[in-house]
Amino acid sequence: MPYIAQSDRERFENLVKTMHLSPILTAGELNYLITQLVHSFLEPKVQNYQNYNDALGALEGAKLELYRRSITEYENMKISLNGDVP
Repeated sequence: MPYIAQSDRERFENLVKTMHLSPILTAGELNYLITQLVHSFLEPKVQNYQNYNDALGALEGAKLELYRRSITEYENMKISLNGDVP
């Protein structure tokens, strides 16, 4: 999902660096930034099902990648510490 070519990633380096300089502190701030990113993706496009579906698909993919890469590891650690649910 987020594994775009290195040359494509270079276009976003300044944006990522700026985000590190101004950390996201709350869920509301995160939601605001995600919403702005989606709007910047959709704004130049025609309003149609395909473009909305593409945006929703990207959001769902990002959610699943977060779960796969981070949350699963955390949950497995908690199972080890506290025991599994029967």
